[in-house]
Amino acid sequence: MSKKDITTKTLYDLYMELGVSVDMLDPKAGIAVVNLNDVGFELPYKSPAFRPNYFSFVFVKKGAGQYTIDDHNFTAEPGSIYFTNPSNYRTFEWNAIEEIYLICFDETFLKENVHQDVFNEFSFLLTETVQPKILNIEFYNQIEQIYLQIHKEYLGTSRYKYRIIGGLFVVLLIKIKEYFWEDYNPIYEGNRSSQIVKDFKRTLEQHYRDLGSGKTQTVFRVQDYANAQNLHPNYLSTVIKTKTGKPIATWIADKTISEAKSLLQNSTASIKEIAYQLGFSEAAHFSNYFKKHTDTSPVLYRKEQTTN
Repeated sequence: MSKKDITTKTLYDLYMELGVSVDMLDPKAGIAVVNLNDVGFELPYKSPAFRPNYFSFVFVKKGAGQYTIDDHNFTAEPGSIYFTNPSNYRTFEWNAIEEIYLICFDETFLKENVHQDVFNEFSFLLTETVQPKILNIEFYNQIEQIYLQIHKEYLGTSRYKYRIIGGLFVVLLIKIKEYFWEDYNPIYEGNRSSQIVKDFKRTLEQHYRDLGSGKTQTVFRVQDYANAQNLHPNYLSTVIKTKTGKPIATWIADKTISEAKSLLQNSTASIKEIAYQLGFSEAAHFSNYFKKHTDTSPVLYRKEQTTN
């Protein structure tokens, strides 16, 4: 198998690329629950780099391995829970697999089977770099009962199985939140230590500097900001909204209007030239956009500023 980097949407995609068993996976479910003993890894095993579009919990009762995300290395030890979210490229290694279970799930599964506003109740799912958590025996036993029941339902044939799994998953998330992240504040992280938020703001500022200097005439979409961090656009949007309190579209609109106001006040460029400079193909489109967000037209705004 080639050691190329893999961009993968699901665990099914990843396992297909790795050439290991996918018999236990439903590629359309939005969730995968796997006993790693059923996968067929030849140990010791090290994956090529890949970028997931899903969250995951790894429950290590007996086994040993390591995950690497960017420059961070994390050791998975017996009695630990390891959590990851959709983010940058990573690799994983397994040296021993005795009792290890993996649950992977995407945002769609959470919103359809857990809660539409799941990131409000379980905002810890958006933590960015998380050390594996070593559990005391009593708590691990509680968690084990839940994930084993989830695995049993996943392998079952009930037509309600994903609703059942969703209910069990709520219990699992509440237990984990209570044990580890009761006081987690996504807004605090967004203001203080969120690398994703910092990189987004930096890219936003740089892009508008490039627009202003004429280095580019292309307005970035959410996809472009996501690509800059190797993130899925849905995940980036969720992180930005949860950790800053503002949707990503609002950040972009606010920055566009701020730059437009500055140009209207401080330059002699025509409305048409400013529109083009900010990436609008037509002056009318720019004028409508500006009026939508300010309740005044660019012409009137410039006139008001020059008469004050």
